[in-house]
Amino acid sequence: EMRKLYKPRTLSWCMTTLRRYSNGCGQGSGKNGLVLGVYEGCEPGEFTLTPAAVRFDDSVEGKFKELVKGTKLRPPGKVQIFGNLGEEFYLVAAAGMGHESATINPKEQLDECRENIRIAAGSGAMHLQTQGVNHIFVEEFTNAEAAAEGASLGIWRYQDWKAKENQENKADIQLWGGENKDGWIRGIIKGEAQNRAREMQEAPANLMTPTIFSQFAQELLCPCGVDVVMRDRDWIEANNLHAFLTMARGSCEQPSVIEINYCGAGRDEKPIVFVGKGVTFDSGGLHLKPCRGMSLFRGDLAGAAAIVGMVRAIAQLSVPINVTALLAMYENMPSGLAIKPGDVVMARNGKTIVIEDTDNEGRIVVADLLSLVPQFSPCLTINIATSHIGLLKSLGSPVNAVFSTSDVMYWELVRAGTISGDRVWRLPFWKYFRSRVTNYTNVDVANLGKGVGGMPCLGAAYLLEFSPPDVDFIYLDISATGLAHPGIGMPYLRRHCMSGRPVRLLTQFLYQ
Repeated sequence: EMRKLYKPRTLSWCMTTLRRYSNGCGQGSGKNGLVLGVYEGCEPGEFTLTPAAVRFDDSVEGKFKELVKGTKLRPPGKVQIFGNLGEEFYLVAAAGMGHESATINPKEQLDECRENIRIAAGSGAMHLQTQGVNHIFVEEFTNAEAAAEGASLGIWRYQDWKAKENQENKADIQLWGGENKDGWIRGIIKGEAQNRAREMQEAPANLMTPTIFSQFAQELLCPCGVDVVMRDRDWIEANNLHAFLTMARGSCEQPSVIEINYCGAGRDEKPIVFVGKGVTFDSGGLHLKPCRGMSLFRGDLAGAAAIVGMVRAIAQLSVPINVTALLAMYENMPSGLAIKPGDVVMARNGKTIVIEDTDNEGRIVVADLLSLVPQFSPCLTINIATSHIGLLKSLGSPVNAVFSTSDVMYWELVRAGTISGDRVWRLPFWKYFRSRVTNYTNVDVANLGKGVGGMPCLGAAYLLEFSPPDVDFIYLDISATGLAHPGIGMPYLRRHCMSGRPVRLLTQFLYQ
């Protein structure tokens, strides 16, 4: 067992990098840009400026409004860049925001006002960054938190391994002219937490091994007052997590279990326990994935990365709740030691599992960790993982698949998705699917199951066999949302970059 490598620092230290807001011009060298909103009118060519845009227009004697008249800023996220509008800003971005009357849409399960703000702020900031602007000021768009989320997500780029002279423009964002600075900071915290998850996903697999991920998690969380402990192979063996070890033995990289504890409430408060799959590279094992596109699965640690990002956010927000997380870190590789199709392993709870598909290794690993959950006496158990890519074909990228034994908890997730824009949709925990993974004569459970189709539901049914029976259980399958963003919807996330979802959904779920 390896104890914490980094001495925890104060929460104030963790917050200092987030207090980036201003009511005036930025300091230092570089070009300044401004993002302003424009509402869509009822008729073609009609528009309304936001209050902040009106103030800016007055300061430039109506030139901004005259320029906007000749543009078509629809749908939301359409951006037009203008220059020569005073000396304060090198460029000004007019971003379309849709209709001013946008509000919560129950049929869409989406707060369209907030989402339009994220889209406008993110798209405007991205366009200015592309034009070489270093310091981007963003108006609050009636909701500073949503504006900060969109802008911070929009300007993020992963360039860690590119020569500095060849790197694309980096930019910082600040609030312009707004009063809701607390909301702006909340938005920055949430957006930056998701960006940290994206960073962990984007890193090459040889530079984000299970051990390196553990150290990265400690660097992110310990300064915020969160306790992080990495459990090594000896601890895993001592705690009888043999199914986990069996699935990880094909790789030379040592597996580990990361235990994270955030104590925001009293010690007598039961925690919510999160279990995350963190496969730092998933080749499929002996059921090898196709070579084309295999590198995408360096991001198959999405569940673990999202949990780390979420814990960082709730620690910075001082959410009054207790959270424990167990993250299974490993690689799934083919080798002479790798598990073979047809092999049988025994989970920690004593159930035997037949390995029908080595590419469905995550549920076997997570099953062992779920058997550890009762020792924490949780009030709720949540498992987050990428399970089956078939969800991308059935549900697409806008929605996270949710399986829940609790109606109340599901509707709380729906509420969080409505506010955060990271929506969820419920799939069934039916006995029909459980029978397909348990109706075997020689073993207790199969990791694939009988019949054709319903693969995400079979994975959920499998996990239900190992979840604590007396505690509400939620399984969040992020296969369609947690990997590379396809470029459809959420234009504040760059196309083909890792999404970092559902960090903001989880943060909102715990915050509300």
